[in-house]
Amino acid sequence: MSYRRLFVLVLVLFAGAAVRRAQPVSAGDEWQPISQEELKMTSVPEAPGAPAIYLYRQVDRDDSGHTPHEYDYARIKILTEEGRKYADVEIPFFKDEGNIHSIKARTIRPDGSIVNFEGKAFDKTIVKAKGLKYLAKTFTLPDVQVGSIIEYHYTYDLSEGYVYNSRWILSEELFTKHGKFSLKPNSGFALRWSWPAGLPTGSAPPKNEGGFVRLESQNIPAFQIEDYMPPQNELKFRVDFTYSESDAEKEPDKFWKKEGKKLNDRVESFTGKRKAMEQAVAETVAPNDTPDVKLQKIYARVQKFRNTSWETEKTEQELKREKQKDINNAEDLWKRGYGNGRQINWLFLAMARAAGFDAYSVYISSRSEYFFNPQLMNPNQLNGDVVLVKLNGKEVYCDPATAFAPFGLLPWPETAVKGLRLDKEGGSWVTTTLPPSSDSRIERKADLKLTETGSLEGKLTVTFSGLEALWRRIEERNEDADQPEEASRGPSEGVHPGGDRFGFDEPTGLGRFDADASGRVRTESARMGFGRGAASPCAGGALQRARKTRVRACQPRSRDLFFISIRKD
Repeated sequence: MSYRRLFVLVLVLFAGAAVRRAQPVSAGDEWQPISQEELKMTSVPEAPGAPAIYLYRQVDRDDSGHTPHEYDYARIKILTEEGRKYADVEIPFFKDEGNIHSIKARTIRPDGSIVNFEGKAFDKTIVKAKGLKYLAKTFTLPDVQVGSIIEYHYTYDLSEGYVYNSRWILSEELFTKHGKFSLKPNSGFALRWSWPAGLPTGSAPPKNEGGFVRLESQNIPAFQIEDYMPPQNELKFRVDFTYSESDAEKEPDKFWKKEGKKLNDRVESFTGKRKAMEQAVAETVAPNDTPDVKLQKIYARVQKFRNTSWETEKTEQELKREKQKDINNAEDLWKRGYGNGRQINWLFLAMARAAGFDAYSVYISSRSEYFFNPQLMNPNQLNGDVVLVKLNGKEVYCDPATAFAPFGLLPWPETAVKGLRLDKEGGSWVTTTLPPSSDSRIERKADLKLTETGSLEGKLTVTFSGLEALWRRIEERNEDADQPEEASRGPSEGVHPGGDRFGFDEPTGLGRFDADASGRVRTESARMGFGRGAASPCAGGALQRARKTRVRACQPRSRDLFFISIRKD
């Protein structure tokens, strides 16, 4: 038998199997019934031009048992060719919190016949943007056409014996025709819920009825994503759920005092190894070091520890192979050489105190994710931490857990934000520092020559400092050392008129926190004309501010502008 005949036979066999799987719409009582209106739908007036819409979404969370779990159901109508991309499904999850199972999915063709998904969902690391990676269950639904309906449901089991804060995200990328949400709370804890961004028009506030908190909503608008927009989840319709160990405190000041004491107990439990930390300090600093030098040496030493928070989440097999032991205190971290970001900051705190400094842990809310409001009494929004040290009469904020962050410089999301400085009395509110824009610079130096053909050739050296250097280093941390173009494209992107070409080489300082980051851009400029009004043959485009041009060229928008840093060119 020839390979060609074998290949045709395999195709025929697969086609036959697909036909046998086709079932009438009424089959399967685990699925919601499908109406003829849904099958015939070609558009919806509430979302004109939409590539697809959610016909139905359902989230049922149950925190009442020993193993909290959540059931999710989604039904999507494919309206255009572009909408076929939603056949590729990604279900994000955190492996250390739980497991996704019982995934079932199917495609309903426009004629009403059904093709069940009988493949396997794979764990995959998803890269949405540079530096943003997460694990997801991924699979692709079969035979998706314009006019098809795709749907899937699954169960998410969370870790046994834990109670997790949660949220319902009502606003999604697609318009939602009908959504139903429920939560069965854990009766051993007090529960508070809020909807900071409001609710869709016509939606009644969630209520606790019969032991379930429920919400039903119709015609939820698609969430529009724009460049330079504020944190997405802060703008979405959502309901946040927060548990507390005692009765729900109604006064914010009292609530945060109680919460601060609990957080402080956790920090003190980790940092309480005084003798071990004094020995660690003795191995790190010299007796005659000034306080400033001493603290910077401790910072540099701590920052060299392996930070597991910066690593891509590992599969179960990888974790078994590594056989990592739990880190329970600062002494464990010092001996084993690794820990997560918060533990590394706490090690710095413990060593700073052992060296005689007055130091505090400060829980903060990252402004890249939240607009923190203490009145909402949601400790879940305190999603980061830094260390406050008093040095020579000044307060210095440090975050050694941020890779490449110089001593005394916080990454932009942690600057000028409210934080809870912890102590045994419950703590107090502080605001982290914001460096002046003059500390964050992009410097461009051009060494160019005008050729006989009227084009410019040469090199443009671009140097970044302060926050500008830090965020580029952070974006580069998972990139190959020989491919720095992506992180450094911003300041040179589109700056030459007439379709110029660039190449980035000779990067320096990307892997260090104690030096500016810089590199050279090879440029071959298009021929420059000198018409009326041209003052001089100058590579003006090579040195102009690219971001200023981008903002000026923005289309009409519905969101406020929200930039990730400030700088001086």
